[in-house]
Amino acid sequence: MPTSAPPSNRFERRRAETRGALVRAARQILAETGDTGASIQAIAERADVGFGSFYNHFESKTELFEAAVVDAMEEFGQAFDDQLTGIDDSAELVAAGFRLSARMADSHPELMQILRRRGLAHIHSDNGLARRALRDLQAGMDSGRFTARDPAVALSALGGTLLSLVELRFARPDLDGDEAAVNLAEMVLRMLGVPPDDAQEVARRPLPEPN
Repeated sequence: MPTSAPPSNRFERRRAETRGALVRAARQILAETGDTGASIQAIAERADVGFGSFYNHFESKTELFEAAVVDAMEEFGQAFDDQLTGIDDSAELVAAGFRLSARMADSHPELMQILRRRGLAHIHSDNGLARRALRDLQAGMDSGRFTARDPAVALSALGGTLLSLVELRFARPDLDGDEAAVNLAEMVLRMLGVPPDDAQEVARRPLPEPN
């Protein structure tokens, strides 16, 4: 058997590594300052790739920064999926998502800064966290767990409240983030049509342990 991958595989792997390095550099910039005015040369240097490599992957900085946001949102959504696997109750999924988001301000600060700065434009995107939230909302409506009628409107309310929670965590680092998330989760569940006593209980269920 050959001891190395065929050249074409090596080439594709290197292309993927270069693209990944550029996306990571853009994510770092978004998290640190939110400023997308950095030059392509500065981005390439941060990514430790050649200037010419940029245009092998992206036509513009706008395209790169958009890819960086999508990448971060997908990682965010995947983190939720990994930890919440096995929960069937749509209400519990929504509440747990709020509570995990509050904790990720400390455990995943880069992701949360990107969500804070760019999340509003992605509330109705077809990827990442939005896609998963819409899935859970639709399941809750289909099962009768939620009485909200329009999943897109419900997603607007859910996303806006989540972004407010993220902003609160950074604006008030002294605040008990877990308690704030529980209270907001309870209010959101009631807004979605979960009875008050039920919403209070669901919002306070123990979170699953990370996998």
